[in-house]
This record gives sequence, C-alpha cells and structure tokens, in this order.
Amino acid sequence: MRLYFKIVFLLFFVKSFAQDTIPTVVRDTLFYTKIDSLYREDQFYFGLTYNQLMNTPAGFSQDGISTGISAGFLRDMPINKRRTMAVALGLGLSYNKYHTDLVVSKVPNGRVYGITDPNSFSRNKMEQVFVDVPIEFRWRNSIPESHKFWRVYAGFKVRYLALGKTKYVASDETQVIINNPDFNKLQYGPFLSFGYNTWNFHAYYGLNSLYKSAQTVDGDAIDFTTLNIGLMFYIL
Repeated sequence: MRLYFKIVFLLFFVKSFAQDTIPTVVRDTLFYTKIDSLYREDQFYFGLTYNQLMNTPAGFSQDGISTGISAGFLRDMPINKRRTMAVALGLGLSYNKYHTDLVVSKVPNGRVYGITDPNSFSRNKMEQVFVDVPIEFRWRNSIPESHKFWRVYAGFKVRYLALGKTKYVASDETQVIINNPDFNKLQYGPFLSFGYNTWNFHAYYGLNSLYKSAQTVDGDAIDFTTLNIGLMFYIL
C-alpha cells in the first residue's frame, strides 16, 4: 500500500512539473526550464525615422534627408488571461532633424522667417530633442515559450521639447538660435507600430504645430506638423 501511494505521488509530481516546464537538451543531457506563465513584454525600444513636415506654407521645401532617432523603455501591463493584450506606459527621448529652406533670422525685436533659395546657403537645419511619454494599447500572439511573435501596438505620445535649435550657414554669415521661444514646447499625436519579432514598421503623426500660431512667412502661417515614418526595434 505504501508503494502504491509513492507511485501515485510520483506520477502526480511529474505531471505537475511537466506542465510548468519545457525540456532542453544540451550535449545529450536533459534540462528543464520553468515557463513563466505570468510573463510581461517589458521592452526597451529603439527607433529610426524619416521626417516629413506637413501643412507647409507656399514655396516651402525640404532639402536633403530629414531623420530622427528615439529610444526608451515601456512597462507592459497585460489585461487578459492569455496575456496577448496589454497596456504599456513608457518614457524616452527622441531627436528629430529637418533640412529646409525656411530661414530664421534674429532682429532687435525678435525673429523673422523667410524662404530662401537653397542654392544661396550651404546648410540650414532645425533640430529638436524631446522627452517622450508614450502610452500603448498592445496586441500580440505571444506565448510563454517564445519571444518571437507578431504585434500591433497603437497609442498616443506626449512630447516635451527639451532642446530646440536652428542653424543657418551661408558663405557670408552663420546664424544659430537655441531654444527659440517660438517653438511649441508641448507636442502630441497618435502612433502605430506593427511587425514581427524585433523588426517593426512605425509611424507617428503630430497633431499640433511645431511653431506657435503667431509665426508667419510671407503672410502664411507657419503651421508645421510632422509625420515620422520608419522602423521600431523592441528589445526585451
């Protein structure tokens, strides 16, 4: 009778253990790795984008390739039992650069804006560094045994402008303006990321203007919004 109870207990233990583990073979030796059924997809992210300015005034053009880079961390909070749906809140930094023919010049009572022939200068760029706070609604077909899965993450991002800079370089002059007060400090807009495993398509659209509404060029309001399109890499 004791032997019978020992066999039943052993079978129950092996069955319970098997449900929570997956086998791994290394050099003909069998190991077991415990499955984390309460896993989170906490992730560092790294993004590369091409930046396009929208709602531009007449005669305006972008010159060259305008790029962006972003990085940060997202805290994953699953909301269903299978953990395929979640909400994530994050914190990060982003840097965006734009090459344009819109020149900002200092004058005694402030700043003036004008569109200049691209052939008349060697460099004219706008740079911005933001502190980003993204919130995402996440869907993925992940399982505890693998970190490779399809994902669709949609969300909303609030950005605070930490540093803004414009630089104009011509043969006879150079103008640099740092932290131009005409910039809108607060930016916000929706974004979407989708893909498989590490590689994901990413797009963000700014809902409000990069500049305050009072700024004009040749009578047209400078009402730039930005569209950032590129790749997002998620790293556990």
